[in-house]
Amino acid sequence: MSAENPFPRADAPLLQVEDLAVTFTTMNGPVQAVHEASLTLRQGRTLAIVGESGSGKSTTAMSVIGLLPGNGRVTGGSVRFAGQELVGLDESRMRAVRGRQIGLVPQDPMSNLNPVTTVGQQVAETLLVHGLATRKDVHEHVVAALAAAGLPEPERRAAQYPHEFSGGMRQRALIAIGLACRPRLLIADEPTSALDVTVQRTILDQIERMTEEIGTSVLLITHDLGLAAERAQDIVVMHRGRIVEAGPSAQVLEDPQHEYTRRLVQAAPSVAAARVGVPAGVEPAAGPLGSPAAVPAQGATADPAAAPSAPVPGTDHASGPGSAREPLVVIEDLTKVFKGRLGQPDFTAVRDVSLTVPRGRTVAIVGESGSGKTTTARMLLKLYEPTSGSIRFDGQDVTGLRGKELAAFRQRVQPIFQDPYSSLNPMFTIGRIVEEPLSTYGRGDRGERRDRVKWLLEEVALPPSTVNRYPNELSGGQRQRVAIARALALQPELIVCDEPVSALDVLVQKQILDLLGRLQEEFGLSYLFISHDLAVVRLISDEVCVMKDGELVEAAASEEIFTNPRHPYTRRLLASIPGNELRVQA
Repeated sequence: MSAENPFPRADAPLLQVEDLAVTFTTMNGPVQAVHEASLTLRQGRTLAIVGESGSGKSTTAMSVIGLLPGNGRVTGGSVRFAGQELVGLDESRMRAVRGRQIGLVPQDPMSNLNPVTTVGQQVAETLLVHGLATRKDVHEHVVAALAAAGLPEPERRAAQYPHEFSGGMRQRALIAIGLACRPRLLIADEPTSALDVTVQRTILDQIERMTEEIGTSVLLITHDLGLAAERAQDIVVMHRGRIVEAGPSAQVLEDPQHEYTRRLVQAAPSVAAARVGVPAGVEPAAGPLGSPAAVPAQGATADPAAAPSAPVPGTDHASGPGSAREPLVVIEDLTKVFKGRLGQPDFTAVRDVSLTVPRGRTVAIVGESGSGKTTTARMLLKLYEPTSGSIRFDGQDVTGLRGKELAAFRQRVQPIFQDPYSSLNPMFTIGRIVEEPLSTYGRGDRGERRDRVKWLLEEVALPPSTVNRYPNELSGGQRQRVAIARALALQPELIVCDEPVSALDVLVQKQILDLLGRLQEEFGLSYLFISHDLAVVRLISDEVCVMKDGELVEAAASEEIFTNPRHPYTRRLLASIPGNELRVQA
């Protein structure tokens, strides 16, 4: 596709980017991150730029607002805002545009809010810098801005610090800052990627209401095609620094022309779960358990019989107290109460939860942040002690395990955490990270462990050269594959997956879900899958348990939950999936 502007030209487009080129200076020489990108955003409309991490979407947006990193610069093309050329504008004049004319809502609220300054002071700073309030009346404007962003008790919240806010509240604070000056253009860079679907919908609704009232146009940066289709009139798809497809949202979803766009439509779980059609000849995403055929070509596995270690998971503990016909995990009336500190009342995080995990199956626990799903998983992993209730694993009550019995249990149950970077030691090579569980529990000699590590990396489709690399040298998807390899090292029977793909792009996300499905079929693994993303859950789970405020409110087979949800909270979660209401025909 040519780099020509794909949208109809307006007499006076608000934002017009033509043949934009951005280059970064690196130790290995110049790297061009954006190649001849062109797009137009008209007044009062929302334009979404979608693509994977590294596709150039955020770089394009930051070029508009003049916030490229120090080693980045615009090396070609034009960026015109309201008729004014921004490329080459000196910093003092750019500051007059930035914030006042073009607002920004960045992705990570914790790294973009000053932790030692109150939220109110941070909103006030924006207003004072641009002369939209005086010291005398700024507090009144701050409270109004926080209230408009949907924060409850804005007077009290203005005096609080970011750490006293939830994730959704922090994002609302960023919205208040971004829209406080009533800008003509708002750049929203992945504004909800770390939030639960219900909070995500609330935040996006708030942005939509505020921008409609002000008449603000929105440039939305996202890797979620379903979210883009629901919230934007126009879509630009970027891949490796180039715009590969662009047009009205419905057109891009109905009839994607570029192979990369078709892959995005196929892979996006929010779209797949909403039954959005894809063009003829495009295979649907893998089913609940995945299949070896669904794994990318580079994911071809080594022969399981060649594994240089003991038996495969699920077969080396046959002498245990459980029967193969019994569920692997039985949780009954599980409760966890956290004691209050400094005069605060006790907090019941989990109350009377009962569920089972059948052998070789995937049971998902879903719910918003604070619903108790991760606390339940951590009690199963013996990271938290239950206040009451029981957990039986393979017929054995594990709540009182200590010493050697606890060590034996932990070899049979392994976790995969949400953030593959923070869960991997940055000082260790990948080989040492994967080998560590084997060394800890005395599995094999050094040569056998080295062979086992090599085989495990092959199983998760990582090249042998990965063994000598460090976590910071890998992509997010590669790091999560390392975490999976480490979890498999001890041949566990149960893997507890705590938000294992929520930080990944949709294409990488699909690869990881396919990998988990293949490993389950190959080794008979059982999964307890923790997630707030019901669209992902539908692709991976056999059974779903829905938690709210520490209680289990609904549990049923996956298809039953998605086609016939009974509890109002479950229906609300389903309704919040981005793209859920779309019905695009192939």
